[in-house]
Amino acid sequence: MRIKSANRAFPGELVDSVAVCDTEPIAIEGLRSLLESAGGLRVVAAETSLVDGMDAVRELRPSLVMLDKAFGIHAVMDLLKTLRDTRMDTSAIVWSSSVSEAEALRFLQAGAAGVVRKTASLDTLINCIQSVAAGNTWMEQEMLRESDRPVRSGHSPLTSRELQVMELVERGLKNKDIGQALGIRTGTVKIHLKHIFEKTGIRGRYGLAISGLKEKGLLSMASVEPV
Repeated sequence: MRIKSANRAFPGELVDSVAVCDTEPIAIEGLRSLLESAGGLRVVAAETSLVDGMDAVRELRPSLVMLDKAFGIHAVMDLLKTLRDTRMDTSAIVWSSSVSEAEALRFLQAGAAGVVRKTASLDTLINCIQSVAAGNTWMEQEMLRESDRPVRSGHSPLTSRELQVMELVERGLKNKDIGQALGIRTGTVKIHLKHIFEKTGIRGRYGLAISGLKEKGLLSMASVEPV
């Protein structure tokens, strides 16, 4: 079902336009009210299916599109990859009532510019949207409990091979794919990862990938303020 928006984008406008694609019409209306009260943001389309959402993006070329994870992880990731492959100037934010660290990383690797929970504070949600509109990549601090640990001191620096492995982990490659890319055995990749975890103090490949994104300044974060 398509929910018509009273607001449309006009040539020459400096306002950031937003398309909302959500399974719940009431969530769409709530987000519409929030964004339009914030100033500088205009909802130009509101859709309840990914197909209509993608059609709206192609037609209106909004600055941002909000995607509901409830459509299904694989379906949302396919849409993110389509946006990336077609090189549209529309940044995507995935939002949901619940998003794990692993899911958030997968969305970022698929092309999302932001990941935020529907349960986040209004200030946090606006912060996410404005940050992405400014060209940044954004994720809530609450999703990064494991990967936000400081790197341990007193350990030897990573070797060139370990840095290569870390780079490929950041890009979302599995151990087998990393081994093929570097011409080494899968077991050797596991050994390199073990050494990387020991040297950095980071646990898990998702934490390692997020840490790499932060280190390169590609990821902006904000903590959710306690209620």
